[in-house]
Amino acid sequence: MITSLANLKAILLDKVCEVKFARRNPKPGRPTTRRMLCTNNAQLLNSVEGRTVLNYVPPRQAPKYNPNQENLIIVWDVLMQDYRTINCDTVDLISTLESDESFWVYLNEKIAPMSVGEKMDFMNT
Repeated sequence: MITSLANLKAILLDKVCEVKFARRNPKPGRPTTRRMLCTNNAQLLNSVEGRTVLNYVPPRQAPKYNPNQENLIIVWDVLMQDYRTINCDTVDLISTLESDESFWVYLNEKIAPMSVGEKMDFMNT
């Protein structure tokens, strides 16, 4: 489902989302889109599991630009375990996961067993 910056921003505060979006800076030999499993749920990210399993670290400073003016959302990328930006010019919300125990089950059963290559395929599909 194609969504907007405002809608996705609101959903990310509560859930973990799988999104697909156009890269702002296409990389040679890579797809023009990027897929990501991400969230901005503070309770999940600041939990003991969020800090240890997802390696979450709170931001130290604000970006030097206004993400809203650029139609971007800054999120925590679950697979890359770092901050990333989502280009909301064309963003597709593929699925959402509750930020409760069911997320950890999904992470442990579906994501954790993936090899590095499989994770790269996930992100580049």
